[in-house]
Amino acid sequence: MAKTIVVKQIGSPIRRPAKQRETLIGLGLNKMHKTRELEDTPSVRGMVRKIPHLVEIIEERD
Repeated sequence: MAKTIVVKQIGSPIRRPAKQRETLIGLGLNKMHKTRELEDTPSVRGMVRKIPHLVEIIEERD
């Protein structure tokens, strides 16, 4: 089974550049404190690294 990570949105996209809002939507996040379980791939990790002030990784699962 593939590794997964649980990502939680901790910041609001209001008054943020459009690219950052699009990255949140790409991760499947659009409301505060919403969590998503995503496959742990380099592309997902890169998206999380682009917006560290808006999301946090809660858990890493095997």
